[in-house]
Amino acid sequence: MAASETEGPVLYQRDGEIAVVTLNNPPVNALAKDVRVAMARHLETAANDDGVSAIVLCGNGRNLCGGADIREFNTPARDVKPMSRDLMNLLEDCGKPIVAAIHGPTLGGGLELALGCHYRVATADAQIGLPEVLRGILPGAGGTQRLPRLIGLAPAIDMITTGIPVNGEKAAELGIVDAVATGDVRTDAIAFARQVVADNRGPRRISAMKVAGDEADNKKLIEDYRAKLQKTSRGLLAPFHCLESVANSVTMSFDEGWAREAEISRTAMVSAESRSLVHAFFAERQVTKIPDIPTDIALRPVNKAAIIGAGTMGGGIAMSFANAGIPVTVIEASQENLDWGMDRIAANYDATRKRGRLSDDEMAARLGRITPSTDYAHMADADIVIEAVFEEMDVKRAVFTEIDRLARADAILATNTSTLDVDEIAQVTSRPESVLGTHFFSPANVMTLLEVVRAEATSKDIVASVMAMAKTINKVGVVVGVCDGFVGNRMLAPYFRQGDFLVEEGALPQDVDRVIEEFGFRMGPFRVSDMAGLDISWAIEKRRAETRPADERF
Repeated sequence: MAASETEGPVLYQRDGEIAVVTLNNPPVNALAKDVRVAMARHLETAANDDGVSAIVLCGNGRNLCGGADIREFNTPARDVKPMSRDLMNLLEDCGKPIVAAIHGPTLGGGLELALGCHYRVATADAQIGLPEVLRGILPGAGGTQRLPRLIGLAPAIDMITTGIPVNGEKAAELGIVDAVATGDVRTDAIAFARQVVADNRGPRRISAMKVAGDEADNKKLIEDYRAKLQKTSRGLLAPFHCLESVANSVTMSFDEGWAREAEISRTAMVSAESRSLVHAFFAERQVTKIPDIPTDIALRPVNKAAIIGAGTMGGGIAMSFANAGIPVTVIEASQENLDWGMDRIAANYDATRKRGRLSDDEMAARLGRITPSTDYAHMADADIVIEAVFEEMDVKRAVFTEIDRLARADAILATNTSTLDVDEIAQVTSRPESVLGTHFFSPANVMTLLEVVRAEATSKDIVASVMAMAKTINKVGVVVGVCDGFVGNRMLAPYFRQGDFLVEEGALPQDVDRVIEEFGFRMGPFRVSDMAGLDISWAIEKRRAETRPADERF
């Protein structure tokens, strides 16, 4: 029996006839140079040990594997053998069955590592996907070749061209994983490996599989997706790179397709699109670090929310909480407005359901987390109260007077204002230290940016708690100060102004939108204004008129 190795970046142990290889490289078990070298050594040990019948690959900590180590990008360490692609070959070519134990976020190269194994067991809540397209690149370690061979062309194209992950249960439905763990994933994977040996199943190599379906039908499916991407991914390269590489799995051998994947990947990695998206990726991480707020500050929990206002914005904010599993009460002054808002929420969910992106049960569960009310007293048990009424200072001040009177003493009080002075709003309360801005962007249930507006008196724990909340409801929180337009609208103002100039000069609004959308924007400026409400834009322009320079064109 080979000796165990219980320290280092990769651990090696035996559980009877099962060898257990454990990635031990916190925080995400990235495939750094030392990990790759140690993993290859342990795989060779297990392969050559007559006492080993099967191998389980698992990870310590929060997940199985986080893929490539971003700290090694553009350094010599990245090219040290074995590289990630070499590890896939070592796993798949092994003569003994290898079972991957998947938990936590197993994305990108982490999933590709699992696909190199012969079988996979995952926890129900594992996050499994190939998000490279969101960084302007494509899976480069066999993902575009193995995934369609394993689960079929259509679901593979969906996952790879959108970058949207699935949980362990959905992965089992698709056929990505062979079993969902009912207890500890390592223990269940070992039991699964023993069963594989007992059934004499042996290794199951994805590279030896063919993509399911008739080749002609598959080619038509690819062209249909290409046409779809022309509409949904205008101006982008990565989704088309991904589609091209997946399409090769139909017409090429695995080795040919894998070689072509590497070529396309190299092209994508040096594109301006990739550089920009990678910059945005790191920028989104950086904004979570607030210099004067300690990382260990005590946070206020947000387990229940209340939204004042059931309009377009209020409804979208409520959906964001419901989508994250947080109960939310939506409060309106009149039953008519409340009914309109709830009907709009239901219609939005139903549209998502009809597109196949939401099950009937999940739609019912999300709607069930939203409680409508016309009684302001129903905000009393909320951890956070967000005002989302008309963009008028007197209206907001009146609402905040009621919020101050009725909200719990330790509640977070937030305004969704896009342009108004949060300090002035906070002053009508007896607790300005609990007040800040939470500016969502329309449609709030879709857009990911959340401006966290830190007022003069806002306490540090309130800011930190809302930043943590932003992550919980799948938003990117950005701390900003009190100023006209904060960050997002200050950036957008020149862009919208040029659109207005074009209309002044004779262009039609729909023509301006069409050109902008053909360039790659999801929506043109006038379509955005229509969605947000032209009354809001008009109110803002009137308010700004007092300070607008006399010689400014618009």
